[in-house]
Amino acid sequence: MTTMSTINTDTDRLVSFNPATDEPVDSVPITPVDAIPGIVARAAAAQKDWSRKSLEERAEILRPIGARLLEAAERIGTILTREMGKPLAEGIGEVTHAADKWEREVDEVVEALQPAVLEDDARLTRLYHDPLGVCGAITPWNFPVLMPHQAVLTGLLAGNTVILKPSEETPLCAQAYCDVINEHLPPDLLHVIHGDEKQGKALVQSDVDLIVFTGSKAAGEHILGSASNGLKRVILELGGKDPMVVLKDADIDAAVEFGVRNAFRNAGQVCVSTERIYVDDAIHDEFVERFVAKTAELQQGDGMTEGVNIGPMISADQKALVIEQLNEAIADGAQVVHGGGEGDGNFVPLTILTGLSHDMRIMNDETFGPIACIQRTSSDEEAIDLANDTPYGLGACVFGEVEHATKVARHIEAGMVGVNSGCGGAKGSPWVGAKHSGYGFHSGPLGHRQFCQVRTVSVPK
Repeated sequence: MTTMSTINTDTDRLVSFNPATDEPVDSVPITPVDAIPGIVARAAAAQKDWSRKSLEERAEILRPIGARLLEAAERIGTILTREMGKPLAEGIGEVTHAADKWEREVDEVVEALQPAVLEDDARLTRLYHDPLGVCGAITPWNFPVLMPHQAVLTGLLAGNTVILKPSEETPLCAQAYCDVINEHLPPDLLHVIHGDEKQGKALVQSDVDLIVFTGSKAAGEHILGSASNGLKRVILELGGKDPMVVLKDADIDAAVEFGVRNAFRNAGQVCVSTERIYVDDAIHDEFVERFVAKTAELQQGDGMTEGVNIGPMISADQKALVIEQLNEAIADGAQVVHGGGEGDGNFVPLTILTGLSHDMRIMNDETFGPIACIQRTSSDEEAIDLANDTPYGLGACVFGEVEHATKVARHIEAGMVGVNSGCGGAKGSPWVGAKHSGYGFHSGPLGHRQFCQVRTVSVPK
Protein backbone atom coordinates (compact mmCIF):
# COMPACT_ATOMS: atom_id res chain seq x y z
CA MET A 1 0.00 0.00 0.00
CA THR A 2 1.38 3.41 -1.00
CA THR A 3 0.76 5.79 1.85
CA MET A 4 2.67 8.96 1.11
CA SER A 5 3.95 11.03 -1.76
CA THR A 6 6.83 9.16 -3.35
CA ILE A 7 9.80 9.97 -5.53
CA ASN A 8 9.88 7.86 -8.69
CA THR A 9 13.55 7.62 -9.61
CA ASP A 10 12.71 6.07 -12.96
CA THR A 11 10.84 9.15 -14.16
CA ASP A 12 12.38 11.78 -11.86
CA ARG A 13 8.93 12.79 -10.74
CA LEU A 14 7.36 13.25 -7.31
CA VAL A 15 3.99 11.48 -7.19
CA SER A 16 1.35 12.84 -4.81
CA PHE A 17 -1.26 10.45 -3.36
CA ASN A 18 -4.66 11.06 -1.81
CA PRO A 19 -4.29 9.85 1.80
CA ALA A 20 -8.02 9.04 2.03
CA THR A 21 -8.05 6.70 -0.97
CA ASP A 22 -4.39 5.90 -1.70
CA GLU A 23 -4.99 6.91 -5.30
CA PRO A 24 -2.37 8.99 -7.16
CA VAL A 25 -3.44 12.59 -7.72
CA ASP A 26 -0.69 13.87 -10.02
CA SER A 27 3.06 14.43 -10.07
CA VAL A 28 5.63 17.20 -10.40
CA PRO A 29 9.22 17.09 -11.65
CA ILE A 30 11.85 16.61 -8.97
CA THR A 31 14.42 19.39 -8.73
CA PRO A 32 17.92 17.93 -9.05
CA VAL A 33 19.99 18.79 -6.01
CA ASP A 34 22.84 20.00 -8.19
CA ALA A 35 20.46 22.48 -9.87
CA ILE A 36 19.70 24.34 -6.64
CA PRO A 37 22.83 26.55 -6.54
CA GLY A 38 21.99 27.79 -10.03
CA ILE A 39 18.41 28.55 -9.01
CA VAL A 40 19.70 30.52 -6.03
CA ALA A 41 22.09 32.43 -8.29
CA ARG A 42 19.25 33.35 -10.67
CA ALA A 43 17.11 34.49 -7.73
CA ALA A 44 19.99 36.57 -6.38
CA ALA A 45 20.51 38.26 -9.75
CA ALA A 46 16.80 39.04 -10.09
CA GLN A 47 16.69 40.37 -6.54
CA LYS A 48 18.99 43.28 -7.38
CA ASP A 49 16.47 44.86 -9.78
CA TRP A 50 13.52 43.93 -7.58
CA SER A 51 15.09 45.57 -4.53
CA ARG A 52 15.66 48.79 -6.47
CA LYS A 53 11.93 49.25 -6.86
CA SER A 54 10.31 51.19 -4.08
CA LEU A 55 8.15 49.41 -1.54
CA GLU A 56 5.10 51.05 -3.07
CA GLU A 57 6.08 49.94 -6.59
CA ARG A 58 6.43 46.35 -5.43
CA ALA A 59 3.05 46.61 -3.70
CA GLU A 60 1.35 47.74 -6.91
CA ILE A 61 2.75 44.73 -8.77
CA LEU A 62 1.65 42.30 -6.08
CA ARG A 63 -1.71 43.85 -5.18
CA PRO A 64 -3.81 42.38 -8.07
CA ILE A 65 -2.79 38.81 -7.23
CA GLY A 66 -5.40 38.46 -4.47
CA ALA A 67 -8.29 38.75 -6.93
CA ARG A 68 -6.66 36.27 -9.30
CA LEU A 69 -6.08 33.83 -6.43
CA LEU A 70 -9.72 34.11 -5.42
CA GLU A 71 -10.77 33.13 -8.94
CA ALA A 72 -8.60 30.02 -8.63
CA ALA A 73 -9.67 29.12 -5.08
CA GLU A 74 -12.02 26.28 -5.93
CA ARG A 75 -9.52 24.66 -8.30
CA ILE A 76 -6.57 24.93 -5.93
CA GLY A 77 -8.68 24.02 -2.89
CA THR A 78 -9.86 20.84 -4.60
CA ILE A 79 -6.25 19.87 -5.32
CA LEU A 80 -5.42 20.61 -1.68
CA THR A 81 -8.18 18.30 -0.38
CA ARG A 82 -7.27 15.50 -2.76
CA GLU A 83 -3.59 15.45 -1.80
CA MET A 84 -3.81 16.44 1.87
CA GLY A 85 -7.17 15.01 2.97
CA LYS A 86 -8.93 17.83 4.81
CA PRO A 87 -12.65 18.38 4.00
CA LEU A 88 -13.29 20.18 0.72
CA ALA A 89 -14.89 23.21 2.36
CA GLU A 90 -11.74 23.64 4.45
CA GLY A 91 -9.47 23.13 1.45
CA ILE A 92 -11.24 25.77 -0.60
CA GLY A 93 -11.55 27.92 2.51
CA GLU A 94 -7.80 27.86 3.06
CA VAL A 95 -7.15 29.27 -0.40
CA THR A 96 -10.03 31.74 -0.12
CA HIS A 97 -8.67 32.98 3.20
CA ALA A 98 -5.26 33.68 1.67
CA ALA A 99 -6.92 35.48 -1.27
CA ASP A 100 -9.37 37.50 0.82
CA LYS A 101 -6.66 38.91 3.09
CA TRP A 102 -4.12 39.47 0.30
CA GLU A 103 -4.70 43.20 -0.28
CA ARG A 104 -5.06 43.86 3.43
CA GLU A 105 -1.74 42.14 4.07
CA VAL A 106 -0.07 44.11 1.29
CA ASP A 107 -1.18 47.30 3.02
CA GLU A 108 -0.08 45.98 6.41
CA VAL A 109 3.40 45.11 5.16
CA VAL A 110 3.79 48.47 3.42
CA GLU A 111 2.84 50.25 6.62
CA ALA A 112 5.11 48.06 8.77
CA LEU A 113 8.16 48.68 6.57
CA GLN A 114 7.92 52.46 6.34
CA PRO A 115 11.08 54.29 7.47
CA ALA A 116 11.10 55.59 11.02
CA VAL A 117 12.63 58.94 12.01
CA LEU A 118 14.66 59.27 15.21
CA GLU A 119 16.32 62.43 16.40
CA ASP A 120 18.04 64.06 19.32
CA ASP A 121 19.85 67.36 19.78
CA ALA A 122 22.87 66.23 17.74
CA ARG A 123 21.59 64.24 14.79
CA LEU A 124 18.66 62.98 12.75
CA THR A 125 18.44 59.26 11.94
CA ARG A 126 16.24 57.45 9.46
CA LEU A 127 15.69 53.78 10.20
CA TYR A 128 14.98 51.67 7.10
CA HIS A 129 13.75 48.11 6.61
CA ASP A 130 15.72 46.99 3.56
CA PRO A 131 15.65 43.62 1.73
CA LEU A 132 17.84 40.79 2.98
CA GLY A 133 18.33 39.09 -0.39
CA VAL A 134 17.16 35.54 -1.21
CA CYS A 135 14.68 33.87 1.13
CA GLY A 136 14.53 30.07 1.23
CA ALA A 137 11.15 28.88 2.58
CA ILE A 138 10.54 25.26 3.64
CA THR A 139 6.89 24.67 4.44
CA PRO A 140 4.78 21.79 5.83
CA TRP A 141 1.86 19.78 4.50
CA ASN A 142 -0.86 20.52 7.05
CA PHE A 143 -1.72 23.99 5.69
CA PRO A 144 -0.09 23.68 2.28
CA VAL A 145 -1.27 27.04 0.93
CA LEU A 146 -1.36 29.25 4.02
CA MET A 147 2.12 28.23 5.20
CA PRO A 148 3.80 29.15 1.88
CA HIS A 149 1.64 32.28 1.74
CA GLN A 150 3.11 33.61 5.00
CA ALA A 151 6.62 33.53 3.58
CA VAL A 152 5.97 34.31 -0.08
CA LEU A 153 3.92 37.50 0.18
CA THR A 154 5.96 39.21 2.89
CA GLY A 155 9.25 37.97 1.47
CA LEU A 156 8.53 39.37 -1.99
CA LEU A 157 7.00 42.63 -0.81
CA ALA A 158 9.98 43.28 1.46
CA GLY A 159 12.16 43.20 -1.66
CA ASN A 160 13.55 39.69 -1.39
CA THR A 161 13.27 36.90 -3.90
CA VAL A 162 11.80 33.62 -2.63
CA ILE A 163 12.66 29.97 -3.26
CA LEU A 164 9.90 27.75 -1.90
CA LYS A 165 10.44 24.11 -1.05
CA PRO A 166 6.96 22.78 -0.15
CA SER A 167 6.43 19.46 1.60
CA GLU A 168 6.85 16.43 -0.61
CA GLU A 169 3.42 15.36 0.66
CA THR A 170 1.64 18.35 -0.88
CA PRO A 171 3.60 19.62 -3.88
CA LEU A 172 0.63 20.12 -6.21
CA CYS A 173 -1.36 22.80 -4.39
CA ALA A 174 1.79 24.76 -3.46
CA GLN A 175 2.84 24.71 -7.11
CA ALA A 176 -0.64 25.82 -8.23
CA TYR A 177 -0.58 28.69 -5.70
CA CYS A 178 2.83 29.89 -6.90
CA ASP A 179 1.83 29.54 -10.56
CA VAL A 180 -0.93 32.11 -9.98
CA ILE A 181 1.53 34.50 -8.34
CA ASN A 182 4.12 34.07 -11.06
CA GLU A 183 1.61 35.17 -13.68
CA HIS A 184 2.11 38.70 -12.31
CA LEU A 185 5.85 38.72 -11.51
CA PRO A 186 9.01 39.35 -13.48
CA PRO A 187 11.10 36.18 -14.04
CA ASP A 188 13.10 34.51 -11.26
CA LEU A 189 11.53 36.33 -8.30
CA LEU A 190 9.66 33.23 -7.08
CA HIS A 191 10.94 29.70 -7.62
CA VAL A 192 9.51 26.37 -6.46
CA ILE A 193 11.78 23.38 -5.93
CA HIS A 194 10.40 19.87 -5.35
CA GLY A 195 11.80 16.84 -3.59
CA ASP A 196 12.39 15.48 -0.10
CA GLU A 197 14.85 16.31 2.65
CA LYS A 198 17.78 16.20 0.23
CA GLN A 199 16.42 19.24 -1.60
CA GLY A 200 15.60 20.92 1.70
CA LYS A 201 19.12 20.44 3.04
CA ALA A 202 20.63 21.68 -0.21
CA LEU A 203 18.53 24.83 -0.02
CA VAL A 204 19.61 25.49 3.58
CA GLN A 205 23.27 24.98 2.66
CA SER A 206 23.07 27.20 -0.43
CA ASP A 207 23.79 30.92 -0.63
CA VAL A 208 20.36 32.06 0.55
CA ASP A 209 20.25 34.93 3.03
CA LEU A 210 17.18 33.96 5.07
CA ILE A 211 15.59 30.60 5.89
CA VAL A 212 11.94 30.44 6.90
CA PHE A 213 10.90 27.02 8.20
CA THR A 214 7.76 25.55 9.75
CA GLY A 215 8.00 21.98 10.99
CA SER A 216 9.33 19.72 13.70
CA LYS A 217 11.65 20.72 16.51
CA ALA A 218 14.23 18.14 15.39
CA ALA A 219 14.31 19.48 11.83
CA GLY A 220 14.45 23.05 13.14
CA GLU A 221 17.48 22.26 15.29
CA HIS A 222 19.25 20.75 12.27
CA ILE A 223 18.43 23.80 10.13
CA LEU A 224 19.67 26.18 12.81
CA GLY A 225 22.98 24.33 12.95
CA SER A 226 23.37 24.26 9.17
CA ALA A 227 22.45 27.94 8.89
CA SER A 228 25.46 28.89 10.98
CA ASN A 229 27.44 28.44 7.78
CA GLY A 230 27.34 31.97 6.43
CA LEU A 231 25.41 33.29 9.47
CA LYS A 232 22.10 33.06 7.64
CA ARG A 233 19.06 34.68 9.21
CA VAL A 234 16.52 32.10 10.41
CA ILE A 235 12.81 32.16 11.27
CA LEU A 236 11.61 28.88 12.78
CA GLU A 237 8.07 27.90 13.79
CA LEU A 238 8.47 24.52 15.43
CA GLY A 239 6.35 21.94 17.26
CA GLY A 240 3.76 22.40 19.93
CA LYS A 241 2.02 20.51 22.72
CA ASP A 242 -0.67 23.08 23.38
CA PRO A 243 -2.47 23.03 26.73
CA MET A 244 -6.05 24.07 27.47
CA VAL A 245 -6.80 24.97 31.08
CA VAL A 246 -10.46 24.75 32.13
CA LEU A 247 -11.08 26.50 35.44
CA LYS A 248 -13.93 25.67 37.82
CA ASP A 249 -15.81 28.87 36.85
CA ALA A 250 -15.60 28.15 33.12
CA ASP A 251 -18.59 28.06 30.78
CA ILE A 252 -18.46 24.30 30.22
CA ASP A 253 -20.40 24.33 26.95
CA ALA A 254 -18.15 27.00 25.46
CA ALA A 255 -15.03 25.17 26.63
CA VAL A 256 -16.26 21.87 25.20
CA GLU A 257 -17.25 23.49 21.90
CA PHE A 258 -13.78 24.97 21.48
CA GLY A 259 -11.89 21.97 22.84
CA VAL A 260 -13.50 19.45 20.52
CA ARG A 261 -13.05 21.66 17.48
CA ASN A 262 -9.43 22.48 18.26
CA ALA A 263 -8.39 18.97 19.26
CA PHE A 264 -9.79 17.27 16.17
CA ARG A 265 -9.84 19.76 13.28
CA ASN A 266 -7.60 18.71 10.44
CA ALA A 267 -7.39 15.32 12.22
CA GLY A 268 -5.32 17.00 14.94
CA GLN A 269 -2.66 17.90 12.39
CA VAL A 270 -2.38 21.55 13.45
CA CYS A 271 0.58 23.18 15.17
CA VAL A 272 -1.75 24.74 17.75
CA SER A 273 -4.06 21.74 18.21
CA THR A 274 -5.29 21.34 21.77
CA GLU A 275 -3.38 18.21 22.81
CA ARG A 276 -3.53 18.49 26.63
CA ILE A 277 -6.67 19.54 28.53
CA TYR A 278 -6.44 20.25 32.28
CA VAL A 279 -9.86 20.42 33.94
CA ASP A 280 -10.61 21.45 37.50
CA ASP A 281 -11.79 18.55 39.62
CA ALA A 282 -15.08 20.36 40.42
CA ILE A 283 -16.27 20.15 36.80
CA HIS A 284 -14.09 17.36 35.37
CA ASP A 285 -16.70 14.61 35.09
CA GLU A 286 -19.35 16.87 33.54
CA PHE A 287 -16.79 18.29 31.12
CA VAL A 288 -15.71 14.81 29.98
CA GLU A 289 -19.31 13.68 29.50
CA ARG A 290 -20.14 16.68 27.31
CA PHE A 291 -16.82 16.43 25.47
CA VAL A 292 -17.57 12.82 24.51
CA ALA A 293 -21.09 13.70 23.35
CA LYS A 294 -19.84 16.59 21.21
CA THR A 295 -17.09 14.47 19.66
CA ALA A 296 -19.63 11.81 18.68
CA GLU A 297 -21.29 14.36 16.37
CA LEU A 298 -18.22 14.56 14.12
CA GLN A 299 -17.94 12.47 10.96
CA GLN A 300 -14.67 11.12 9.60
CA GLY A 301 -14.06 10.19 6.00
CA ASP A 302 -12.81 11.21 2.58
CA GLY A 303 -12.64 15.01 2.47
CA MET A 304 -14.33 14.98 -0.93
CA THR A 305 -17.47 13.46 0.64
CA GLU A 306 -20.24 15.83 1.71
CA GLY A 307 -20.84 16.01 5.45
CA VAL A 308 -17.34 14.88 6.46
CA ASN A 309 -15.78 16.97 9.25
CA ILE A 310 -12.46 15.19 9.73
CA GLY A 311 -10.16 13.63 7.15
CA PRO A 312 -7.29 11.12 7.41
CA MET A 313 -3.73 11.29 8.60
CA ILE A 314 -1.44 12.57 5.87
CA SER A 315 0.33 9.19 5.64
CA ALA A 316 0.77 5.76 7.16
CA ASP A 317 3.98 6.99 8.78
CA GLN A 318 2.16 9.80 10.59
CA LYS A 319 -0.62 7.41 11.62
CA ALA A 320 1.93 4.96 13.02
CA LEU A 321 3.42 7.67 15.25
CA VAL A 322 -0.02 8.51 16.65
CA ILE A 323 -1.02 4.89 17.22
CA GLU A 324 2.29 4.17 18.93
CA GLN A 325 1.70 6.97 21.44
CA LEU A 326 -1.92 5.90 21.95
CA ASN A 327 -1.12 2.23 22.59
CA GLU A 328 1.71 3.13 24.93
CA ALA A 329 -0.57 5.44 26.95
CA ILE A 330 -3.21 2.72 27.26
CA ALA A 331 -0.57 0.24 28.41
CA ASP A 332 0.52 2.79 31.02
CA GLY A 333 -3.02 3.06 32.42
CA ALA A 334 -4.80 5.74 30.36
CA GLN A 335 -8.53 5.12 29.94
CA VAL A 336 -10.25 5.32 26.55
CA VAL A 337 -13.63 7.04 27.01
CA HIS A 338 -14.28 7.48 23.30
CA GLY A 339 -12.79 6.00 20.14
CA GLY A 340 -9.62 3.99 20.38
CA GLY A 341 -8.41 1.33 18.02
CA GLU A 342 -6.33 1.71 14.89
CA GLY A 343 -8.94 2.46 12.24
CA ASP A 344 -8.80 1.66 8.53
CA GLY A 345 -6.32 2.98 5.99
CA ASN A 346 -4.77 6.26 7.11
CA PHE A 347 -7.64 7.09 9.47
CA VAL A 348 -7.18 7.26 13.26
CA PRO A 349 -10.49 7.17 15.18
CA LEU A 350 -11.25 10.34 17.16
CA THR A 351 -10.09 9.31 20.62
CA ILE A 352 -10.50 10.78 24.10
CA LEU A 353 -8.27 9.66 26.99
CA THR A 354 -8.57 10.26 30.73
CA GLY A 355 -6.66 8.88 33.71
CA LEU A 356 -3.48 10.50 32.45
CA SER A 357 -0.25 11.68 34.05
CA HIS A 358 2.91 13.40 32.90
CA ASP A 359 4.78 10.13 33.29
CA MET A 360 3.16 9.15 29.97
CA ARG A 361 4.86 10.04 26.70
CA ILE A 362 1.57 11.16 25.17
CA MET A 363 1.52 14.07 27.63
CA ASN A 364 5.02 15.16 26.66
CA ASP A 365 5.72 14.46 22.97
CA GLU A 366 3.84 16.19 20.17
CA THR A 367 1.13 13.84 18.88
CA PHE A 368 -0.17 15.63 15.79
CA GLY A 369 -3.21 13.40 15.58
CA PRO A 370 -6.86 13.22 16.73
CA ILE A 371 -6.21 12.26 20.37
CA ALA A 372 -7.64 14.50 23.12
CA CYS A 373 -5.97 13.99 26.51
CA ILE A 374 -7.95 15.19 29.55
CA GLN A 375 -6.28 15.35 32.97
CA ARG A 376 -7.94 16.21 36.27
CA THR A 377 -6.44 19.06 38.34
CA SER A 378 -7.01 20.11 41.94
CA SER A 379 -6.08 23.81 41.76
CA ASP A 380 -5.13 26.67 39.47
CA GLU A 381 -1.52 26.28 40.56
CA GLU A 382 -1.43 22.62 39.59
CA ALA A 383 -3.01 23.38 36.21
CA ILE A 384 -0.40 26.09 35.53
CA ASP A 385 2.48 23.82 36.55
CA LEU A 386 1.23 21.00 34.32
CA ALA A 387 0.57 23.34 31.38
CA ASN A 388 4.15 24.61 31.65
CA ASP A 389 5.69 21.15 32.10
CA THR A 390 6.86 20.91 28.49
CA PRO A 391 9.75 22.16 26.36
CA TYR A 392 7.16 23.54 23.92
CA GLY A 393 5.46 26.91 24.12
CA LEU A 394 3.54 27.74 20.96
CA GLY A 395 -0.12 28.33 21.88
CA ALA A 396 -2.38 27.81 24.89
CA CYS A 397 -5.83 28.79 26.11
CA VAL A 398 -7.58 29.27 29.43
CA PHE A 399 -11.35 29.04 29.94
CA GLY A 400 -12.99 30.62 32.98
CA GLU A 401 -14.38 33.87 34.33
CA VAL A 402 -12.52 36.52 32.33
CA GLU A 403 -10.54 38.21 35.11
CA HIS A 404 -9.71 34.89 36.73
CA ALA A 405 -8.73 33.26 33.41
CA THR A 406 -6.62 36.26 32.38
CA LYS A 407 -4.68 36.08 35.63
CA VAL A 408 -3.97 32.39 35.01
CA ALA A 409 -3.10 33.05 31.35
CA ARG A 410 -0.32 35.43 32.37
CA HIS A 411 1.47 32.48 34.02
CA ILE A 412 1.34 30.20 30.99
CA GLU A 413 4.69 29.86 29.21
CA ALA A 414 3.52 30.11 25.60
CA GLY A 415 3.99 32.70 22.90
CA MET A 416 0.25 33.06 22.34
CA VAL A 417 -2.46 32.53 24.96
CA GLY A 418 -6.19 32.88 24.39
CA VAL A 419 -8.76 33.56 27.10
CA ASN A 420 -12.07 31.83 26.35
CA SER A 421 -10.87 31.54 22.75
CA GLY A 422 -8.08 30.20 20.59
CA CYS A 423 -4.57 31.60 20.77
CA GLY A 424 -4.76 33.75 17.64
CA GLY A 425 -4.60 37.48 18.35
CA ALA A 426 -6.20 40.63 16.99
CA LYS A 427 -5.21 42.09 13.62
CA GLY A 428 -1.51 42.87 13.63
CA SER A 429 -0.59 40.25 16.23
CA PRO A 430 2.49 38.16 15.45
CA TRP A 431 2.42 34.37 15.24
CA VAL A 432 5.05 33.66 17.86
CA GLY A 433 6.24 30.69 19.87
CA ALA A 434 8.15 30.51 23.14
CA LYS A 435 10.71 28.03 24.44
CA HIS A 436 11.41 25.28 21.87
CA SER A 437 8.44 26.22 19.68
CA GLY A 438 9.90 29.29 18.07
CA TYR A 439 13.08 31.00 16.96
CA GLY A 440 12.05 34.29 15.45
CA PHE A 441 8.46 34.71 14.33
CA HIS A 442 6.28 35.93 11.50
CA SER A 443 3.04 37.86 10.78
CA GLY A 444 1.94 41.27 11.98
CA PRO A 445 4.19 44.33 11.73
CA LEU A 446 6.82 42.85 14.05
CA GLY A 447 6.94 39.61 12.06
CA HIS A 448 7.07 41.36 8.68
CA ARG A 449 10.18 43.24 9.75
CA GLN A 450 12.05 39.97 10.32
CA PHE A 451 12.21 39.59 6.53
CA CYS A 452 14.33 42.76 6.42
CA GLN A 453 17.72 44.17 7.23
CA VAL A 454 17.38 47.10 9.63
CA ARG A 455 19.60 49.92 8.43
CA THR A 456 20.09 53.39 9.90
CA VAL A 457 21.28 56.49 8.05
CA SER A 458 22.24 59.42 10.32
CA VAL A 459 23.14 63.04 9.57
CA PRO A 460 24.29 65.70 12.03
CA LYS A 461 22.01 68.63 12.68
